Amino acid sequence: MTEVLGTSPDDVQFRFRDDEVADHAQVTVDSFLEQTNAVAVRIEPGDDARDLLPFLDRLQLVEVNFPVFGDGRSYSSARVLREAGYAGELRAVGDVLVDQLAYMRRCGFDAFAPDSPLDEDDAQAAFARWENVYQHAADCRRPIPELRHE
Repeated sequence: MTEVLGTSPDDVQFRFRDDEVADHAQVTVDSFLEQTNAVAVRIEPGDDARDLLPFLDRLQLVEVNFPVFGDGRSYSSARVLREAGYAGELRAVGDVLVDQLAYMRRCGFDAFAPDSPLDEDDAQAAFARWENVYQHAADCRRPIPELRHE
């Protein structure tokens, strides 16, 4: 039997995409790999996002779980998927805190479903906190050294 996980589209507090919100029919990575019709998956810490690389063209939604504040493996999963060309919705779920939002965006997350709703003003301030960045990342912003030499 397939374990169904995931957040409802109603749980998404912030989203930076124009397409339709993907439904919540996520399955685990192991279950996803055993199916041919799944279009959404949930990555837990310890799952290897690289297992999904052959299937990026069929994925509409990847949820990446942050079960506790101190576990940063989910950032790496997001980065791996975006650098491999994944263009679908990448949703951060779980213990998503306002001070992590800017970093999550830089890693490629474009939707956020925190366990506890975040203050809207605090979140918007966090998303806009750094106008300039120093390194290339999944958000495709131009770093300061490139801007300096225009």
